[in-house]
Amino acid sequence: MSARAVIVVIAMTAGLAACGEKPQVMDSATRVKSDQPAWAVSNAADPAFAAAGFKPAGDKAAWEQQIRQRGQAQNDYAR
Repeated sequence: MSARAVIVVIAMTAGLAACGEKPQVMDSATRVKSDQPAWAVSNAADPAFAAAGFKPAGDKAAWEQQIRQRGQAQNDYAR
């Protein structure tokens, strides 16, 4: 094979390697079941995502209030 053919084969191999996709697997400890309502999900697994002063999971009224507060914090007209 000529040097040009070797370069083409190497380039094609590198191009195909770039097209590969790693499997996206989620471990069962962090997975949220889709059949649960949003307010029923516990933040105990990762408290970094829980808002300060937010009540435990299962309190629908507290969850809705927290969502309203977050929405108003992003409202430019309410500032």
